[in-house]
Amino acid sequence: MNTSRTLIQEQIKVAIRSIHGQMLRTCLTIGIIAMGIMALIAMVTATESLKENIHVEFSSLGTDSFTIKTKRNSGFFQGQRSEPPTPITFREARQFTKLIQSDLLVTSSIFASGSSIIGRNSKRTDPNIQILGIDHNYLEVANIPLSKGRGFSNSEINEGTPLIIIGSSIEEKLFEPWEVILGSNILVSGSRYKVIGVIESRGASFGMSQDNQCLISTNAVRRQFSDVNRSYLITCAVADTENIEQSTDLATGIFRMIRGDTPGKPSSFEISKSNSLVETLLEATTGITLAASVIGIITLFGAGIGLMNIMLVSVSERTREIGTRKSLGASIQAIRTQFLIEVIVIGQLGGAVGIALGLGLGNLIASYFETPFVIPWEWIAVGMTLCMITSLASGYYPARKASLLNPIVALGRA
Repeated sequence: MNTSRTLIQEQIKVAIRSIHGQMLRTCLTIGIIAMGIMALIAMVTATESLKENIHVEFSSLGTDSFTIKTKRNSGFFQGQRSEPPTPITFREARQFTKLIQSDLLVTSSIFASGSSIIGRNSKRTDPNIQILGIDHNYLEVANIPLSKGRGFSNSEINEGTPLIIIGSSIEEKLFEPWEVILGSNILVSGSRYKVIGVIESRGASFGMSQDNQCLISTNAVRRQFSDVNRSYLITCAVADTENIEQSTDLATGIFRMIRGDTPGKPSSFEISKSNSLVETLLEATTGITLAASVIGIITLFGAGIGLMNIMLVSVSERTREIGTRKSLGASIQAIRTQFLIEVIVIGQLGGAVGIALGLGLGNLIASYFETPFVIPWEWIAVGMTLCMITSLASGYYPARKASLLNPIVALGRA
């Protein structure tokens, strides 16, 4: 056992010396292998980061919810141009909430502005603050946590009390760390509101900050911004995911009745399930992963040919060494193992370099799109396995050729 271990250690040392003696060709081969693995790992890392971001962002809606929104009409229907979409009104949203009789938790919201300015004393934000009107169920249904304060009560929503929940970046711009935030007054496009809560920082989603958002009551939106020609968004959370299809059908029937959609005609609204949207986005990223795999395998195939060529040249240049070792008693297996160790070392070095570069490049792309940092351990294992297979496949023939050399002939050639 100790003899075999010592022999392998010695073969590894010889392999490293041999690789060092052919530094230029070795570096070129390592570079080719690294490029293939880098392409694979970089694209997979960026894709996995995108997947993680999709899961994080859409977890706020949950996989057990669906949304009712205005239908986007375009083109023609039965030979006639489609009419412009009719907004979902405040009355329709309220009526739906009252009529729905199930285990659904319903919330409605309305987008008020995307370019508001929030001010406090002499401080002002940039004109990029999003104002959203919500009801008392919104924070629970949308799964939005608060770092400070509380949400709206039902009476505050109905009365349109000038209260506001601000995003974390607004807190940083308008308040010093030692100042009391809750109960402070701020100006929203000239109107005074009292801060009752701060949304926990959620970072960015697809390049857009989620911390530049303010939440006020729907009646406050109607009073200050008006909801004429604005459409409400209705989100329904289901207690049991197995009942989501049944709940969707029930909601469709009730809302068609509220909207006055006649039988036989399409609905004047559309319903989207959060889980189906997540699945659609994840399916789109699968194609990117497949493309990365193909590119990586093709590049590794080319690297394997280059590695085989280098090892064949190495065999022809090292005939004296092979002949001397065989004349001193080295077996065919020992010579073959020697050359196989060399190609494995080169392959694993190329894989390690490629993985390091791929992780760096992939997460650099991810940081540009402000998606999470990830390390795809499974694909790293796949990459190293591919390098091992490529090394063995390309190195076996040269190793076998070296092991079968006649020592007398080999010394004679030298």
